[in-house]
Amino acid sequence: MSALSSPGLLGTESYELPPHSSHSDAPILDMEKPFKPYKLSFTQRLRHFTWAWYTLTMSTGGLALLIANQPNKFTGLYEIGLTVYIINLVLFALVCSLMVARFILHGNLIESLAHDREGLFFPTFWLSIATMITGLEKYFGDDPAAAFSKTLEVLFWAYCVCTFAVAVLQYSYLFASIPYKLQTMMPSWVLPAFPIMLSGTIASVIAERQPDGSAIPIVTAGMTFQGLGFCLSFMMYSHYIGRLMESGLPNREHRPGMFICVGPPAFTALALIGMARGLPETFSVMGSEDSAADGRMLEILALAAGAFLWALSLWFFCVALIAVLRAPPTAFHLSWWAMVFPNTGFTIATIVLGNAFESAAIRGVGSALSICIVAMWLFVLVNHVLAVVRQDIMFPGKDEDVSE
Repeated sequence: MSALSSPGLLGTESYELPPHSSHSDAPILDMEKPFKPYKLSFTQRLRHFTWAWYTLTMSTGGLALLIANQPNKFTGLYEIGLTVYIINLVLFALVCSLMVARFILHGNLIESLAHDREGLFFPTFWLSIATMITGLEKYFGDDPAAAFSKTLEVLFWAYCVCTFAVAVLQYSYLFASIPYKLQTMMPSWVLPAFPIMLSGTIASVIAERQPDGSAIPIVTAGMTFQGLGFCLSFMMYSHYIGRLMESGLPNREHRPGMFICVGPPAFTALALIGMARGLPETFSVMGSEDSAADGRMLEILALAAGAFLWALSLWFFCVALIAVLRAPPTAFHLSWWAMVFPNTGFTIATIVLGNAFESAAIRGVGSALSICIVAMWLFVLVNHVLAVVRQDIMFPGKDEDVSE
């Protein structure tokens, strides 16, 4: 049996030809017919199981949080959300197992982290962790045990340390080792700053049930790191807008990734409001004796800032939506999950603002957006599964381990 080496779409791996005495005996390819790739073994395809697969778990975890934050609840909603949360835990364990298997079989861990494209998706692992920590509070937070609160506190601080290290070390590596051209700027450049930014989102969820001695440090750290992540993202936005003005919209296959820009302002808005409400009643500003007035003042400021940032998120959402509708992608890529997770943050922020302003209309918009998010999650999931079956992903030359 002869082997064929393809340096193009199939990379440089060898594939077995049908049994013939020589290459000249191989059937002549009809170039007018679509190319059917050779079947690869599972272990060969596992080489192309990239960090971008964690976009699946971060989106599913985000969906569980969205269900938990619904303004219009009905019987069985909690059970649905809990089921989605548990499914996400199973998916996360499965993805982690396959990633470990990839690195054991092919030994390319450092190569994957150092890759100019795949390495940018490493932070999605930490974004998945963030959704699981917040989900613990949302679905199991009624447990009054002190051990549960302490566990969440420890997880929060461990998450802050790890994601701050990711933001510093990954950007340091990118600045020193990989030259990117500004005219090719994509929102995925923001991803290393995304996990540390979600420290504020975690703090906004867990702080309210924490003891006073723990709540204030958690909110302080959450506010600090939320600001760091958002500022890094905002600086990247200037390059992104400049790239759009100079070079136009990205290739149609990459346009779903434009929704990544929806996330930072949306998650910052809901984090600010949540952290203001999570402060203990005894908290005061600059030694003031009227803690109730101080708390109310901070909540008003958080609402104003939240509405301000929500509008920015809405603008990015509309720009990305129009771009995708004008030229929908034709082939599945894992970046399609960007149409779910950032928009989940935007939808939760909408619901939080509706609750804060006691507006039934805004809450109704949040519920309508939630239905769209569920539909989009199902749509992307079905296409994800089909892409694996059809060898549209996990195949040489078709994943994030290929440079653009």
